[in-house]
Amino acid sequence: MPASKRIIITVPENLLAEMDNVTAIESKNRSEIVREAIRFYLRERKRTLIVEQMKKGYIEMAEINLHLACEHFGVEDEALVNCIEKLLE
Repeated sequence: MPASKRIIITVPENLLAEMDNVTAIESKNRSEIVREAIRFYLRERKRTLIVEQMKKGYIEMAEINLHLACEHFGVEDEALVNCIEKLLE
């Protein structure tokens, strides 16, 4: 395990009591619970940021795709009409 640093945090008594219940149930100490909580928070934060970036990207691509579809809508109709005319000749 990499070098560790000691930190001091302040938590409300009810949160500390709840954490102590978890430490007793899971046979872990407070430091282990806090480390797990920090890892979980950082992992979820990273996941949330990725999801938000993906949403933004999908919205941007949707706007681009809509623009392209509108831009080429008439061209597709024209090609279809030309094709039908050639078939009818």
